[in-house]
Amino acid sequence: MLNISTEEMLDLLNRRQFLKGSAALAAVPLMPWHALAQTQPYSFIQGEAEVFVVSDGRLDIPFQILAPEASPEQIVEIARRLGEATDAAHVAANVVLVRQGDDLIMFDNGSGGNFSPLAGKLAENMVAAGIDPASVTKVIFTHAHPDHIFGTLTKHGSLLCPKASYYVAEAEWNHWTDPDLLSQSPAEMGNMIKGAQRNLSAVRERVILIQGAQEFISGISAIDTAGHTPGHLSFLLAGGGGLILTADAAVHQIVSLEHPEWRFGFDAIPELAARNRKALLDRAATDGIKLLGYHWPYPGLGLAEKRNSAYRYVPA
Repeated sequence: MLNISTEEMLDLLNRRQFLKGSAALAAVPLMPWHALAQTQPYSFIQGEAEVFVVSDGRLDIPFQILAPEASPEQIVEIARRLGEATDAAHVAANVVLVRQGDDLIMFDNGSGGNFSPLAGKLAENMVAAGIDPASVTKVIFTHAHPDHIFGTLTKHGSLLCPKASYYVAEAEWNHWTDPDLLSQSPAEMGNMIKGAQRNLSAVRERVILIQGAQEFISGISAIDTAGHTPGHLSFLLAGGGGLILTADAAVHQIVSLEHPEWRFGFDAIPELAARNRKALLDRAATDGIKLLGYHWPYPGLGLAEKRNSAYRYVPA
C-alpha cells in the first residue's frame, strides 16, 4: 500500500508538482481535450432550465493522492482502465452554468491563471462559446479549494463575474475566513489558505450564506456533503428526474464510485467525506438521479449504478 503524509499531500497541492505542463491533452469521448476551447459547451435541458458545461481545462492528480489506500496492483489496474500511466490520473474541470428565467447561474469558477498551466481556461472558453462572464447573475461555490474558486479574480485583480452575487455554505465561509486559520494550520497550507481568503474577501460584500441542506434558489437545493472540506456542498437541480452536481464529494468516476470507502488525499475529514459520499451515491443510484462530476470525463454526466456494496459509473 502506498503511504503519503498529510504534509506531503499539502505540499503537492500548493507547490503544484503534480500539475505537469504537457502539450498532449488526454482524450475524452467524442471530443479531444485540445478542441474544447474551439467548440460550443455541452448543453442540455434539465426541467425548465438549460444547463451548459464549460471546460476549465485539466488537472493531473497523482494516484497516491487520488487513491492512497489502493494497493500497487489496484493502481496498475485503474490506470490500465483509464489508459494512463501509473504516476497520475488526468481529471477534467467541468464548470456548470444554468440558465433559468432571468438568471445565469455558475457553479464554481475554476482555477484562474495562478494554479495550473493546464487549467484556468474557463474565461476564454466562455468567450469562445459566446457567453459573457458579465452576464452571470449568481455564482455558487461548492467549496473553496483552488481549482474551484481561484477563478474568482482575473489576472488584473477584477472580478470575473462583476455583476453576480455569490453563494457559499456558512460552514465553509466561517472555516476559510477564520483570522486564526493561517497561524493554526501547517505551513504547507499557507498558499491555499491565503488564496482562499483573497478570493472570498473579494466578494465579501456580495456573499449570501447557505445555511444547511435546503432549497435556497427556486429549483436548486443544497446537499450537505461535508468532509472534503468542512462546509462542502453538492447541489440538486430539480426537474427531469433531478441532476446532482457532485463537486468533490465524488472526485473520480472509478475510484470514488467503485471504492467509496477509500479516502481521497485532499479530504479534510476523511471519515465524514466517505460517509457523505456513500449517502450521495446511494441516493442517486436508488432514485435514478443523474450525476454531473466536476472532475469526471467531460462533460461529466452519468449515472451511479449499484454494484454490491459499491457503484459503477455509467456515462450518460
